[in-house]
Order: sequence, then structure tokens, then C-alpha cells
Amino acid sequence: MDAVVIIDLCGTFAFAISGVMAAVERKFDLFGTIILAFATALGGGTLRDVLIGSTPVGWMESDVHIYLIFSTIPMAFLFFKMLTKLKRTFFIFDTLGIGLFTVLGMEKAISLGLSPLVSVMMGVVTAVFGGIIRDVLSSRVPIIFEKEIYAFACLSGALTYLGFKTIHVNEEFNLFFSVAVVITIRLLAIKYKWSIPFNPLVSKRD
Repeated sequence: MDAVVIIDLCGTFAFAISGVMAAVERKFDLFGTIILAFATALGGGTLRDVLIGSTPVGWMESDVHIYLIFSTIPMAFLFFKMLTKLKRTFFIFDTLGIGLFTVLGMEKAISLGLSPLVSVMMGVVTAVFGGIIRDVLSSRVPIIFEKEIYAFACLSGALTYLGFKTIHVNEEFNLFFSVAVVITIRLLAIKYKWSIPFNPLVSKRD
């Protein structure tokens, strides 16, 4: 199976699980859980494809993504107790999702001949907007709007992918290494409590 396809499916699965976990945390009903899983898993990629004019959007060209997302619902219910006991379950799947989707968004934009700058932006958009939709729908402040390292990790991974692609590093190595960069930065940021400084405008207002 092609590395890009593997990353796409793994990212979809990871974000769908994070959506399900958010729904469980907020005590959504079954329908609400399904909606949140779909919005989280497909939101970023859908926005990217609409922005770059790639229609129909990726997940509409095959039913695989739909079946994959639906499969996370019974899995979450079967392993409900185990998942709810793992305090970091949501964080783990969210981190995997942004790592995988950053590179996926970059690769799709580059394949369509978009500029490096726009490709980096599309990588970040693909990674973060599913989570933004998830957080808004579950009445939480989106992580990207807080001090926590989130979009910066995606940006670092996107720039790594672009740099390696420019010097013609092996494609599969580049894909998985760039995903690892995003995940590593996010994990280190949580472990060592790295954060983005307060907005100076906010501090000045206070």
C-alpha cells in the first residue's frame, strides 16, 4: 500500500477516535458522537480541498473513509472503560492526527503544483481544522487558540517535509520522519511545559 494512503487512513482513524473521546467526555448521544467523529476526521481535509479547488473532496471519492470512521464507534464502546481510564488517550490520538494530516496536506498541495508557502499553509490547515471543529462543537476553546504548542508543531513538520523534498530525500522516509517531527515536538512540549508566549496585545490590554 502506498505510504500516502497509509498516512491518510491512519490520520483519519486517529482523529475519528479523538472525536469520539471528546463526545464521550461531553456525554453526547450516539448521533452526536458520530457527527463529532466525522467532523474531526474529515473537517481539515475537506476545507483544504475546497480551498485548493480539488473537488470532489478526497473522502468522497471512496467509501473507505466513511467505513473507517464508523468502525471507531463500536470500538470506542467496546473498549469504553479502558479508554476512559487512560487520561492521555485523547491527547495521544489528537497528536497522531495532527502529525499524519500535516504531511498529508503538504503532499496533496505540492502534488497539485501549489507554491511552497501555500503548501505549508495547507499542511497546517489540514492538521488543525478538524480539531478546531471538534472543540467548537464540544463547547471547548480550540487548543490552537491557547498557549499550548500545537500549530507550531505542525508548522515544524511541514517545513521539515518541504526541506527534505527540496533536497530529494527518499519520499517514504521524508513522509514518516516529518510526521515524527510533529509528534515529537508536541510530546516534548507537554513534558517540559513549553508554550507560546501570551499575545502582547492581550497583556497590554490587561
